[in-house]
Amino acid sequence: MNRPSAPVDAPAADVWEGLVTTALLGTDRRTPPGTRPGPQAPVALLEAAAVETVRRRAGLRPARAAERPRRAPVDPRPPLPPAAARRLAMLLTDRPGASGGGRRGAAPDLTELLPQWLAAANARGFAPPPQTLPALLDAARGRTDLRPAVLEFAGPRALWLARMNPDWRFALRSAPGAASPHLEDDGRIRRLWQEGLFAERVALLSALRSREPSAARDLLVTTWATERAEDRLMFLDSLRSGLGPEDEPFLEQALAGRSRNVRATAAELLTALPGSALAARMAVRAEACVAMDRTQSTPAITVEAPHECDPGMERDGVVAKAPAGRGERSWWFGQLVEAAPLGTWSRRLGGRTPRDIVALPVADDWRGELHAAWCRAAVRQQDDEWSRALLGEPSAPEAGGPGAVSLAERAKLLSTLNAAERAEWVAGFIATHGLSEAFQLLGVCAVPWAAPLGRAVVDALNIARDAGSYPWSFSGVMGLAERCLDPSEAGRLDALLAVPDEPENASPGAGGYWAESFQRLSTTLRLRAAMTEELGAP
Repeated sequence: MNRPSAPVDAPAADVWEGLVTTALLGTDRRTPPGTRPGPQAPVALLEAAAVETVRRRAGLRPARAAERPRRAPVDPRPPLPPAAARRLAMLLTDRPGASGGGRRGAAPDLTELLPQWLAAANARGFAPPPQTLPALLDAARGRTDLRPAVLEFAGPRALWLARMNPDWRFALRSAPGAASPHLEDDGRIRRLWQEGLFAERVALLSALRSREPSAARDLLVTTWATERAEDRLMFLDSLRSGLGPEDEPFLEQALAGRSRNVRATAAELLTALPGSALAARMAVRAEACVAMDRTQSTPAITVEAPHECDPGMERDGVVAKAPAGRGERSWWFGQLVEAAPLGTWSRRLGGRTPRDIVALPVADDWRGELHAAWCRAAVRQQDDEWSRALLGEPSAPEAGGPGAVSLAERAKLLSTLNAAERAEWVAGFIATHGLSEAFQLLGVCAVPWAAPLGRAVVDALNIARDAGSYPWSFSGVMGLAERCLDPSEAGRLDALLAVPDEPENASPGAGGYWAESFQRLSTTLRLRAAMTEELGAP
C-alpha cells in the first residue's frame, strides 16, 4: 500500500527500533507485536525483521542527484622517471601496517627511506603518478612527520582527492597554503581571519607571516583585543618566523596582558631582539647581579642574585614562582641572565671575549647556574661565538665543555653553528668519547653526514664491535647511520661484513649481530645511492 503523504522512515523507525530492542532483550523477555511467548517467537521476530527490511529498502525515495565532482586540477610538473615510480610504489607498499612482516635480518628498513626519497623528489620538482595518491595520503595520515613532504610532492590533486574522503581531511589543513590559497586577495584574507576556524586562522597567519611579516602582524593587531588568552599564545608563536625590530611595539603591548604565558612568550620574542627596550631592561637587571672580583690574585666572577621578583620583572616575563626543588633567587637570576643580550658581558667584564669570560672562575658555586643561562641565551640569540666558547673543545676531558651541563644543551648550542663546523665538532667528540653519548649530537648534524663525521661514526662502531661491546646498545646510532651516512661510504664497510671472532667477555651472539647490522647498513647505503640515481640530478 502506498503512503505518499508521509516519509517512509518516520513510522518505520519506531517499528525497526522495537524489533532491535526485542532482539537485544531476547524473545523470552519480550515478544514481537502480535506474537505469543513460546518456541515460535524467535521465528516470528526474524520474519518481522525480514519484512521490515524489504519495506525499508523498497520504500526508499530517490534523492536529488548530487553535483558531479569538479575535474581534478592539472599538475604541471614533469612525471617521475619510470624507475623512480617503481621505487615509490615499493616504498609505499612497505609502509607500517601495509604488510604483516617487520624489519628483520639484513634487509633495509624501507619505511625509514621514504622521507629521504620524498625530499629528493621534491628537490627535483617531480609530480607523482596519479595512482599512488591514495597510498601517499594514507602514509601521511599514519605519520605526521611525513605530511609536509608528502603534501608538497602529491601536489594539487591530493587536495582535490582529500575533499572526497574524510580520512584525508588532514591534508586540507596541513598542505602548504591550504588555508590561504589567495594571499593576494585582501578581502578573502580578512574574511577567513574573521570567520575561519582556529586551525585555519593559525595556518593563515603562518602562511602570511612567511610571505609578508608586517601584513601578518597588522592582521593580528586588528583582533588582538578580543582574542582568548590561549589563542593569543598560538598567534604569538607564529611571529617567530620573520621576527624583526618592527615587531617590538606590538610585543611590548602584549607584555601588558593578564596571561602569564602570553607575557612570557612576548618577552621571549623580545629578548631575541638584542636591540629591544626589554632586552636593555634585562641587561640592567642582570648586570646588577654579576661583577668582577679583582681583590684576589686571580680575577673571578661574583654573583649576587636578586632578592625579590618585583612587578616590573614579572611584566617583562620573569616567572616569579620557582619550580619544585629550585631556589627562588637562582631561578630569577637564571631568567635575567638568559634574557640579557650577550654583548652585555664583554662590556661588564672588562672587554673580555666570550671564550675568556667562560674560562673565568665563578665564586660561591654559581658557575653552573650562570653558564647554563648563557647557554640558553646563546641558543635564543643564535650567537655562534658564545656557542663555541660554551661548547669548548670536543676533545676536552669533560665531555660537555666548560659551559654545557647536559647533552641536550650541547645539541642546542651546536645548532647555532654552520653545518661543516657542527660535523667537525661532533666527529672530534666521537673520536674522544665514543658513541655512548653522541646520539643527540648526531641528530643536529646535516644529512648526509660530512666525510669526517661519517668516518668517525664507522670507526667508533668498528671499535665497539672489536671490543665485544653489547651490540644492541648501538642500534639507535646504527639506525641513524642508515639514514644519514653518505652512500659513498658503503665501500668502507665491506671489511666489516664478516662475522668477527668474539672475545671471551663478549655478549653471546654479538658477532653475528654486528655482521648483520653492518650488512644492513651497507645494503641500505647502496639502495639510497640507487634511489638518487633513479631520480636523476636535481
